[in-house]
Amino acid sequence: MSIIPTHRPRRNRKSEVIRNMVQETNLTVHDFIYPIFVTEGQNQLVEVKSMPGIFRYSLDRIIDEVGACVELGVKSFAPFPQINDELKDRLARESANPDGLYLRTVSEIKRHFPEVVLMTDVAMDPYSSDGHDGVVDAESGEILNDASLEVLGQMALAQARAGADVIAPSDMMDGRVAWIRDVLDRNAFSHVSIMSYTAKYASAFYGPFRDALGSAPKKGDKKTYQMNPANRREALRELRLDEAEGADMVMIKPALSYLDIIREVRDNTTLPVTAYNVSGEYAMVKAAALNGWVDGERTMMEVLMSIKRAGADAILTYFAKEAAQVLRRG
Repeated sequence: MSIIPTHRPRRNRKSEVIRNMVQETNLTVHDFIYPIFVTEGQNQLVEVKSMPGIFRYSLDRIIDEVGACVELGVKSFAPFPQINDELKDRLARESANPDGLYLRTVSEIKRHFPEVVLMTDVAMDPYSSDGHDGVVDAESGEILNDASLEVLGQMALAQARAGADVIAPSDMMDGRVAWIRDVLDRNAFSHVSIMSYTAKYASAFYGPFRDALGSAPKKGDKKTYQMNPANRREALRELRLDEAEGADMVMIKPALSYLDIIREVRDNTTLPVTAYNVSGEYAMVKAAALNGWVDGERTMMEVLMSIKRAGADAILTYFAKEAAQVLRRG
C-alpha cells in the first residue's frame, strides 16, 4: 500500500512567480558595501593578482570607479590605502596626516559624491612599519593595547575631519570603541557612526588583502588580538562590550566560514549586523570560476545570499559591483 503525501512543499516551488512570491531572503544593491583599494600616483589601475577583477586605483581613477558604482546603485564604500614603505613607522603617524593618501582620498570622494557613505578603516597595519594593528613593544614584541588606543583615536578623528560617515575600527584592541566614541564626541563629531569589527577572527582568508596593501606583519601573527576561529561564545562577549561602549553597528569578519557567528550575533542584538565577505573568500570563487569548476556568477550570488540569510543587514564584499550588475539585469 502506497501512502500519498498530504504535505507537498513542492507546490510552493512549481513556478518562478510563486518561488519569487514566497522567497524569504532578498538581496538588493542597498545591502552592499564596496571595499576599494587606493594607491599613490596618477592614472594607476593595477590588478591585484590574487583577486582577479579587483584593482588598486590612484586617486584620479578611484573617482571614476566610485562614479560607475553609484550609477549601479552601490553607494557605500570602504576605502583601504596602499601606503609606501618609507611613510610607515611604528606609531603609524601617516594615518593622521591630512595631506596623506588616505585622508585625501576620503575628502575627494566626498567632494565628488557627497551622497555616498564612506566607512573608513581604523587600524594601524597599513601605516605600521611592524605590520600590526597596534603598537608593538620594541623589546618584548607585545602588542600594547592601551598605547594603541591613543593612535587609533587620533586616526579616527582625522578620518572624521576628512569626511568619513562611519568609523570602522578593525584592530580588535580592548576598549577602542569607547575610546573612539569619546574622542569623536569631544571634538564635535557625535554624528559620525561607529561600525565596530566586533568579531574579527585570526583567519587564513585575509592573504589576498594583505597582498593588495603590503600590510602583512613583519614578525609574529595577530592571534593575541584577533579571535580564535574555534570560539563562538567569545563573539557574544565582544558584542556586549561593543554595545555598552557605544557601537552603532557591529561587524563579523570573515563571513562565509562564520555564518553561524553572524546568526548568533543577529539573534542577540538589536543593532545592525554587517559581515565582511573577505578577500580569500572572493579569491576562492574567482579561482574556481576561472578554471571552469563552478558557475562564477551563480556561486557569487549564492554566497552573498547565504550571508544575508544568516542575518547580515549589510555585506562588505568585493563582489559588490559585479553583483549590482547582475541585480540590474534582473
